[in-house]
Amino acid sequence: MLSVLKIQNIAIIESAEIEFSEGFNVLSGETGAGKSIILDSINAVLGFRTSRELIRTGESEAQVTALFSCVGENVNNKLRLLDLPVSPDDTLLVSRVISADRNICRVNNALTNVSALRELGTELISIHGQQDNRDLLNDETHISYIDAMHSSEDLIADYKKAYEELNLTKGKIKRLSGEKSEKARKADILSFQIKEIEDADINPGEWENLKNRRTELQNFEKIQEGLYGAYGALSGDDSFHGAVELVSGAYKELTGIAQYSKDVEELSEKLGNLYYELEDIADSVRGYVSDEGFSREELENVENRINTIYNLSKKYGETEEEILEFLEKAKEEYDEISFSDEKLEELKILFEKQQKETLDLATVLSEKRKKTALDFSEKVCQELKFLDMPNVEFVVDFKETELCENGIDKVEFLISANLGEVPKPIAKIASGGELSRIMLAFKTVMANKDKISTMVFDEIDSGVSGRAALKVASKLKEVSTGKQVLCVTHLAQLMSYADNHYLIEKATNNGKTYTSVTPLNIEGRKNEIARIISGGKITETQLKNAEEMLCDAKAGVTV
Repeated sequence: MLSVLKIQNIAIIESAEIEFSEGFNVLSGETGAGKSIILDSINAVLGFRTSRELIRTGESEAQVTALFSCVGENVNNKLRLLDLPVSPDDTLLVSRVISADRNICRVNNALTNVSALRELGTELISIHGQQDNRDLLNDETHISYIDAMHSSEDLIADYKKAYEELNLTKGKIKRLSGEKSEKARKADILSFQIKEIEDADINPGEWENLKNRRTELQNFEKIQEGLYGAYGALSGDDSFHGAVELVSGAYKELTGIAQYSKDVEELSEKLGNLYYELEDIADSVRGYVSDEGFSREELENVENRINTIYNLSKKYGETEEEILEFLEKAKEEYDEISFSDEKLEELKILFEKQQKETLDLATVLSEKRKKTALDFSEKVCQELKFLDMPNVEFVVDFKETELCENGIDKVEFLISANLGEVPKPIAKIASGGELSRIMLAFKTVMANKDKISTMVFDEIDSGVSGRAALKVASKLKEVSTGKQVLCVTHLAQLMSYADNHYLIEKATNNGKTYTSVTPLNIEGRKNEIARIISGGKITETQLKNAEEMLCDAKAGVTV
């Protein structure tokens, strides 16, 4: 449940903090007062795309923070999957800072990204707006409602996986069934590439070793000169004593007097160790001094080898590993072409097997959908009759198709709102008010199919008035039982049924526009309902009507 929404510098809202309660919450106000901004703010913390145009004029950034309570295990499991902290008191704090060049998102004070907010949002709030009505006019979306009702996620996942594998096999068959001349041309190219790489006989790590060896060969004289000088300094010659001999002499001197002093004995041991180490180093340096370490022929061979690998890297991959990986793929493709006739027969047999398995799954899925559709249409009809469409007939029409992403079903919703009329596609006959009521009926029927505790309705009252509006209000009140419903409305009927009413007002001060959000007490609610009824000046009669509406709603009175 959304408990607190804090908005800073979003459009004309400088700062607002709204505490929502469970049950039926409505937001009302004059057109342009900022109701849509509150919905935009909710969308922002749910990870929806935002624009920097949302940032209040003169400010560098905007921020929205939402506190959710009693989030439940579904949300906590999603947090764990996203590697985000879980609050021990079953709450969730989400914030998003929006600036011209970046978004900073946090969940329970841990930094995250917008996509994580979007994933979390699907578990937190269900939003219904005008886009849902537009989607309802598109029959391509109708099958998703039936699938959401029959709750066969595993079956749908199995079918989609089988269909994907079937298409992969189909693609392979198409490639192998290509023109013979094209396959022959491709085989020639692959044969050349395979031979070129195999003849090179490259090994991982060879490139670095060759470069190091080339450096040694190119600087052989400098290396030998330095080694020779070092050996001379260590070992000396006829004209001077080397470091080894000098240290040896010092060691002998200290050894001769070590028996008289503990400190000298320790120094003697250290110097002895140094002497033996210097002797080892001198031997090693002498081993490297050689006139046979350089070969002009070896340098040329190394250069040629480096050029060979470099040329291969330009065509087949930057590293030896990538070149060898290309080789393996080329061999596989060459074998596939070389044995294409045999492989083609194998694939055709596999395709037939996969097609049968996929069709079997699609058939089971179709049967489940048809059973679900009967129950769904019956319940939707009941809801629509309550919503002041007494003669409605709602039908889920199935047409069989070839195997596709959704199986073998083409689903379309048909409706007749009047007696004697044959049900026709929703897009052809439904008015705006009827669309709103149909969507509300869907939401009501499906309300218990998900565990999302907060539902947001924007303009669910579009095209609805009079008795129908009263029925919509009553239904929203019913839906809010055990859930939280937030509804932006312009109808007095919906306002009268609300458990909580928030007034959105706009004002100007010092050349700037500000929006405020005020929770209304009973008097405030009467005044706002009377304002909606009157459309202008409020009279005592209108206030009395507003009071009657509130009393009737509290008593559950409907027309």
